[in-house]
Amino acid sequence: MQGKTLPGRSAGKEVYVGVDVCKEWLDVYLHPIGLKMRVANTPAGIKRLKRWLADHSVVLIVMEATAKYHRLAQRMLYAAGFRVAVVNPLRSRLFSEALGQLAKTDPIDARMLAVLGQSLSPQAAPPVPELVEELHEIVRTRQEATDELAAFKNRLGASTVPFVKREIARMIKNLESHIERLEIEIARRIESDPALAHRYRILVSIPGIGPATASVLLVGMTELGAMTGKAAALLAGLAPIAWDSGEKDGKRHIKGGRGYVRNALYMAARSAARCIPHLKAFYERLAAAKPEKVAITAVMRKLIVLANTLIKEDRLWQAARP
Repeated sequence: MQGKTLPGRSAGKEVYVGVDVCKEWLDVYLHPIGLKMRVANTPAGIKRLKRWLADHSVVLIVMEATAKYHRLAQRMLYAAGFRVAVVNPLRSRLFSEALGQLAKTDPIDARMLAVLGQSLSPQAAPPVPELVEELHEIVRTRQEATDELAAFKNRLGASTVPFVKREIARMIKNLESHIERLEIEIARRIESDPALAHRYRILVSIPGIGPATASVLLVGMTELGAMTGKAAALLAGLAPIAWDSGEKDGKRHIKGGRGYVRNALYMAARSAARCIPHLKAFYERLAAAKPEKVAITAVMRKLIVLANTLIKEDRLWQAARP
């Protein structure tokens, strides 16, 4: 038996693992040895997967971000000592199409994720703490409720039937109570963690950033303070992207990034452009030369860079930099 490769083992060969995640199961593919399996997306199924992967020299595990369904697998695999990278689904889809793989099934997606891991080496990162994950869900629920509230208020103003107006007013009252309860729970959870509470106090010290925007930045930009200002702007989708070809100098536009963070910064930037003297001067100078939307986007970019700098330097905002 010496020197013979056992079935199902990679015999020391380095492998990259692609995991396609859905609510019920995980499709797994090992590249380049071609082994695959399907397990339930449950603690028991993931334990089975860990035992299987322990027989191989796993370099990297790659999975897509799929709302909350990837979190359990990411957390358990990371805890078992595996390097796990979670990638944007759009990135993996474009990678598949670039390789000429137009068909899309769960096993195919798992294989493409494994190949992506070997080809692009996406950065592996530890999962965010469970407190932040739960807080993220509550904050997003608050955002959605706020959007619903605005829609109902608009509908109330357009309604003419008294019965409809009463029903909408009742729904508005319920939503306002719902939002109030969510905000109380968000504040309670932030205060329960000293590190989160400290970052939160830094964020709300910036004029224009209130509790709602600060909570979005807290859970939606957990990387703040650990990156450059340019990287923070790019992650928020506020960095102008070059679009040049040959002799053509194309217009720069923002692209990609985390839309919900960008949306939360919009009203904060409006306020900051009135409250922070150097941002006010910057906004007025830019608005005089460019479209207003470009000017406010530039203020949003400066605001996220400022937040990143303050957290990195571990200090509150001051009118004059110390």
